[in-house]
Amino acid sequence: MIYTNYPSITQYQQLVELKDYRPVTKYEYVRMVRKLAEHFKSDPASLSEKQVREYFLFLRQEKHWQGSAMTQARVALRSFFRECIKLGKDWTVFEELRIARPEPLPLVLSREQVARVLGVLCQPRYRVCLRLIYHCGLRVGEAVSLAPTDIHGRENPPRLHIKNAKGGKDRYVPIAAGMVEELRQWWKTHGNRNWLFPTQQKGTVAASAQSYMKTSSVQEAFVLARQQSGIDPNATVHTLRHCYATHLLEAGVNIRQLRDYLGHHSLDTTLIYTHLTALSEARTQATLQTLYQTLQG
Repeated sequence: MIYTNYPSITQYQQLVELKDYRPVTKYEYVRMVRKLAEHFKSDPASLSEKQVREYFLFLRQEKHWQGSAMTQARVALRSFFRECIKLGKDWTVFEELRIARPEPLPLVLSREQVARVLGVLCQPRYRVCLRLIYHCGLRVGEAVSLAPTDIHGRENPPRLHIKNAKGGKDRYVPIAAGMVEELRQWWKTHGNRNWLFPTQQKGTVAASAQSYMKTSSVQEAFVLARQQSGIDPNATVHTLRHCYATHLLEAGVNIRQLRDYLGHHSLDTTLIYTHLTALSEARTQATLQTLYQTLQG
């Protein structure tokens, strides 16, 4: 293993810990700086702007990094050089690096396909969790980390409290009374006071479990269900969130309300779902026909 335990990296790790980032973000930022040190086999604090520029070229041309990976490398290294070791103030390399963000339309399943894939799930913890993800448009990490007290089932209307989601934001999402009862019955099977979906220990969901179910376990369960149900092989757990958004829009839910439910910072992010609604085009055509008939009168 290449030595990367340089004082500057330790210093950067301490800086990152002061930030209000999610744990996975903190880990990735430090990892990006370690990879830079591994590449040059030297303390990253000793590198020049030319070497950093060469490294970005290496990532793009030889490692074929793009999109979010390249963006994360840029943000992490810019933070390291400018905030941590106070170098690179006059460097232009971070602004020169342009990263095109491909925005392909997300995959969306029909309601029947969603019912089919979720219908083959046998293990209750996965079935309930994935049904909830679709029902409330949750990210998988948001679903597995829910506490029983996050379910506000006695409010009118019932709501689900999503805490410390992406960007460190909290939000509320509506939830049907039937889903609340389903969650209540599931919770009664384990009675854990800390987590709605606690880790499973020795074949049972122990009430004393100190952590929640791993996201990878939910993802693996979905892959098996996808294969068994025969739906699109490109579908993932996150596809259920896309389905939630698209199906709500098709049902006439306001786009701004949907933005709040999904926890999007910008309405532009939510607007992509307007391109996926099959009914929106049909409604447009029906409205145009009505307008045309008005002209004929």
